[in-house]
Amino acid sequence: MEADYVIVGAGSAGCAMAYRLAEAGKSVLVIEHGGTDAGPFIQMPGALSYPMNMKRYDWGYQTEPEPHLGGRRLACPRGKVIGGSSSINGMVYVRGHAHDYDHWRDQGCDGWGFSDVLPYFKRMENWDDSGHGGDADWRGTDGPLHVSRGKRDNPLVRAFVEAGVQAGYERTDDYNGEKQEGFGPFEMTVYKGRRWSAANAYLRPALKRETCDLLRGLVQRVLIEDGRATGVEVRRGGRTEVVRARAEVILAASSINSPKLLMLSGIGPAAHLSEHGIEVLADRPGVGRNLQDHLELYTQMAASQPVSLYKYWNLFGKGWVGLQWLLGKRGPGASNQFESCGFIRSSAGVDYPDIQFHFLPIAVRYDGKAAAEGHGFQAHVGPMRSESRGAVTLRSNDPADAPVIRFNYMSEASDWADFRRCIRLTREIFAQDAFAPYRKHEIQPGAEVQSDDELDEFIREHAESAYHPCGTCKMGRADDPMAVVDPEGRVIGVEGLRVADSSLFPRITNGNLNAPSIMAGEKIADSVLGRRLPPDNAEPWLHPDWRTAQR
Repeated sequence: MEADYVIVGAGSAGCAMAYRLAEAGKSVLVIEHGGTDAGPFIQMPGALSYPMNMKRYDWGYQTEPEPHLGGRRLACPRGKVIGGSSSINGMVYVRGHAHDYDHWRDQGCDGWGFSDVLPYFKRMENWDDSGHGGDADWRGTDGPLHVSRGKRDNPLVRAFVEAGVQAGYERTDDYNGEKQEGFGPFEMTVYKGRRWSAANAYLRPALKRETCDLLRGLVQRVLIEDGRATGVEVRRGGRTEVVRARAEVILAASSINSPKLLMLSGIGPAAHLSEHGIEVLADRPGVGRNLQDHLELYTQMAASQPVSLYKYWNLFGKGWVGLQWLLGKRGPGASNQFESCGFIRSSAGVDYPDIQFHFLPIAVRYDGKAAAEGHGFQAHVGPMRSESRGAVTLRSNDPADAPVIRFNYMSEASDWADFRRCIRLTREIFAQDAFAPYRKHEIQPGAEVQSDDELDEFIREHAESAYHPCGTCKMGRADDPMAVVDPEGRVIGVEGLRVADSSLFPRITNGNLNAPSIMAGEKIADSVLGRRLPPDNAEPWLHPDWRTAQR
């Protein structure tokens, strides 16, 4: 019950840290509350809507009623399983844009500019180029994390990219390379037809080393003696036990649970802690603040031909897909079906993309309910850099209680303007000639929904989280009153304690958050080990006319 490093959470960043610290000969103990990730629902990419909605694998968090979304409570799934959210997510692999990281650096995160993080993205990747284009110089090919592309044999998937180009946007062969802006093939963390989670990529190899172990239990708080973290208190099998850390405790428990644990341990906004009878050991007002996410809408179209995945949306079809996958890890089940994407700028004067499209060759919801219309297709679209900020706070001082999650979605006027623009730009893409053979009519929002007020009403009722919460233990300079950790991930005001997960992000990155979360684990592991990869000064592509043109 003792190790050099105790890592709380076997999720994306925690698994990466365990792997790198164990590789360097350190003794590591990873503590995870969730259970095994064995079973077809997690390992089969095409079944992704199942684990996200299963209590067995998910913490089951919900937001408080969101005031700007008509009082709706939105789901906030977080993985409670080996591999964390990388075991229940959509497996989409997006690094984010170079300028996201330069912005972090300029906000006080020294050593986190794009030139600093690019070597870590390369180190973690095992990128399968299979001769399908892409920027080999920008990618890594011998890391633990397999990144691949789908077969893209559905005609709708190709039509989406052609429609984007017909609408006047760029084409990009590799949005994770030099040129993010444009339309092109999507990438996923899938290897040989299986979900390649952080558990498969990092934790299993780490556990093969004698120096790395996994412990099941609920961490209740970090133990701090004389200003130094010395271990954690764990609830397992009905008993409370102490696990000691000889060197450091590392929280990698998610942007929801890491701030919760800090607050339960006496680190956070003093008044809030006192209110719950928690002794204040470090007054850090930023703990739990700065909560951000990506919201998105599904623009759905009915198809005039039976070309979508709807043909499998029945008992026989699902059985056939499952059988193909079980017997040979092939067929539709071997892909997350997000095989085409787009990154565009919302208007002239925006220097890099702030809108993302996920294209799906079926009209379906995240909870797996298909559109009543039958065959169809959809694009998930939303603004990437919303100005709204929320908070994670304690419900009580009982570690078993879920925290209070308030995203405060759509609380800025700019969010509404951005979202309306997203819908109108998506409609324009679906109206291009490339979709003429397949386009029947718009299911959602529906052709009659046109005015600003009508669109706003639709957004209020139908906007959904893309499940990218982050920002609640903001990284920054030690003299920034809202910073929780320094650029090495060390909690300001406490010795021997770090955070390594998406809660570090000062501002949300452009795209899905799994890749940046794993990168944070890789990079903070190097900080722990006192080393750093040399920077890589590759220059990203920016639209030459970005100041004056939207495309």
